[in-house]
Amino acid sequence: MSTITVGISDLQVAKGDDVLVTYALGSCVGICLYDQVAKIGGLSHIMLPSSTMNANSAQTPMRFADTAIIMLIKKMEAMGASKIRMKAKIAGGAQMFATVTNSSIANIGQRNVQAVKAVLQQQGIQIVADDTGKNYGRTLHFSPSDCVMRISSANRGKWEW
Repeated sequence: MSTITVGISDLQVAKGDDVLVTYALGSCVGICLYDQVAKIGGLSHIMLPSSTMNANSAQTPMRFADTAIIMLIKKMEAMGASKIRMKAKIAGGAQMFATVTNSSIANIGQRNVQAVKAVLQQQGIQIVADDTGKNYGRTLHFSPSDCVMRISSANRGKWEW
């Protein structure tokens, strides 16, 4: 078993007993996709909802919900997963900047969650667990072998979906 770290604006795929982990999910969203039959899972850590927000998005497609999720699906399919069997678990999208008066910055977490849900719906992938919103950061561990998403937060403890 090995632990595979997924950085901010990054995505990785794992099989079997490997564990995917991402840190610092504040307004960012972690998207766990998995094919339970093939025991293949993927994790994407997106920062922004749409690649149309940035002229340089082609250089950083893993940063955006609309491009990263498609990349993750393709990478998983290349390992043997079937999109028809894929399910999703998501976490993050917190409102970390409650004192910010600029609404586009203050609600970026909510916009990220909405974009992730929209892309998954367009792709026909059901969300079976959702730990989004609120006002605290999260660390996410995902294990393709048992399809469990484990969340921890510095001041909230640990829980799993």
